[in-house]
Amino acid sequence: MNSVDLTPLYRNSVGFDRFASMLDSALTSDTTISSYPPYDIEVIEDNRYAITLAVAGFSQDELDIQVEKGVLTVRGDKNSKDKHKYLYHGIANRTFERKFNLADYVEITNAKLADGLLTIDLIKEIPEAMKPKKIAINQQTTAIEHKVEEEQKATKTDKAA
Repeated sequence: MNSVDLTPLYRNSVGFDRFASMLDSALTSDTTISSYPPYDIEVIEDNRYAITLAVAGFSQDELDIQVEKGVLTVRGDKNSKDKHKYLYHGIANRTFERKFNLADYVEITNAKLADGLLTIDLIKEIPEAMKPKKIAINQQTTAIEHKVEEEQKATKTDKAA
């Protein structure tokens, strides 16, 4: 397996440590990570997102959603043992845990369970203090420019007289 050196990324960026660590772990992690339950991440608007997980067979009581240190964790726990006798059992009802790394200032606004789909609404609200500000540039004349302006005014005054 090829190794990727992320040293330049750490050296040329400030405050992106978590992103670089996620990238590093994604490049070195095992590719046999479970894909259950399947999910979608959707961009609704500029700063609004939705994560939808297919959790058919789970009730609201069997699902748990938590956010801690910028990581959204969704857990499903089928705590009751199924007493049915199946000839074929193809519907997955196993316990799962799915984690999503959230960017700074992303907050969960709502979660709803309908038709076997768990939808989690998110919004990115950047505080006013962190939003870009336009800085005006003050025009200050240098001593040379000021002297040239005075000479031009003097010549106009001499010509007018």
